[in-house]
Amino acid sequence: MVKISPSVMTADFCYLGDTVKELKECGADFIHCDVMDGVFVPNISFGLPMVKSMNNAVDTPLDVHLMIDDPSAYVEEFAKCGADIITVHCESKGALHLQRLISKIKDLGVKAGVALNPATSPEVLEYVYEYLDMVLVMSVNPGFGGQSFIPNSLRKIEHIANRISTLGLNVDIEVDGGVKPSNSKSIVDAGATILVAGSAVCDAPDKREAIRLLRGI
Repeated sequence: MVKISPSVMTADFCYLGDTVKELKECGADFIHCDVMDGVFVPNISFGLPMVKSMNNAVDTPLDVHLMIDDPSAYVEEFAKCGADIITVHCESKGALHLQRLISKIKDLGVKAGVALNPATSPEVLEYVYEYLDMVLVMSVNPGFGGQSFIPNSLRKIEHIANRISTLGLNVDIEVDGGVKPSNSKSIVDAGATILVAGSAVCDAPDKREAIRLLRGI
């Protein structure tokens, strides 16, 4: 069954502890933490202290998505704060030596993911697939919640899923951006194994039902 990683980007940060506890109780498999620096993406969200606070609040795995210009300078600190998965963007300045950065994350005892922006070709993953735990396909341009799913992301998801299968690897495919119950089935059918949803879950009146609908239940 597909796993759900609700993003807290659209949550009310005054009640973040209560929100992540509710997400856990409602069946979230992960808590997706969108870390933005205002440089790599045109927005600023939160950083190390809030990730640490969420880790103290729940034992649900923290899925930390670093939308920052130099992730190599911060992966160790995010691991110390309780990140269970750290995903870096291959387009960022700090990911120039991508295989080295992936190895650094895994040496910290944390799962490693690589994110691709909508216009980035999956060919950049060709020589790092075997080192990865997860590929994150951005189905919107990162930086802001509430955007619409970019349809040709399905073609990218299918390409990556086929490549992982051909290589005989066990690598998750996470999809982030515009994911909602009306399109979740097509995304999963394309090969996604983890769905990120922000407003579709955190802004829903019934978060448990929203997660059930995303799973296709």
